[in-house]
Amino acid sequence: MAVLKSALILGASGLVGQNLLRLLLLDPRYESVTCLLRRPLGRQHYQDPDNKLRPVVIDFDTLDEYQGYFSVDHVYCCLGTTLKKAGDIRAFRKVDFEYVHVAAQLARAQRANGFVWISSVGANANSKNYYLRVKGELENAIMRMPQLPNAAAVRPGVLIGERPNDNRPLERFGAGMMQLLKPLLIGRLKKYRAVYPHQVAREMMRHQSFK
Repeated sequence: MAVLKSALILGASGLVGQNLLRLLLLDPRYESVTCLLRRPLGRQHYQDPDNKLRPVVIDFDTLDEYQGYFSVDHVYCCLGTTLKKAGDIRAFRKVDFEYVHVAAQLARAQRANGFVWISSVGANANSKNYYLRVKGELENAIMRMPQLPNAAAVRPGVLIGERPNDNRPLERFGAGMMQLLKPLLIGRLKKYRAVYPHQVAREMMRHQSFK
């Protein structure tokens, strides 16, 4: 009989995080799912028929104080923001680089068997685009960590979907345009296609080991 797994999600209230939470709670391979959150999670975000969910409201600025929660099989990090929402580049880097990097370190310290996080298509530490440069720097920093098994970055294109309480008209316009261009995005350009959050969530799960 297969051994059931435990999971930890950081960022379960976002587009991908909500979809990932729903999938994990209904996946028979998991016996427990812990979520580290800024604020309580509304019941409309999930169904939990087997009582797997363990939500914990924390201060991400002191993430290292919650190291014990990283003692799980699989860590999923869905944390992320935009330059516009963050307000400035320092605040953006804190969320998209520092929080995720600390999470990876804690996963390693607690010997988690897998760490998967969301990066971005086009991530490159040498990019002139600040957003893509930070994503690339983070990929380099985590992938160079010793003793962090099954570390993987998922690189989605523009996400399709409405974010609650988050007005991003340009991003919605971009997602719509990418949908129109989808038939033309083939071969090397296929990676730039707009994607649905549940597709990203499933891709994150695909990178975890269930052996």
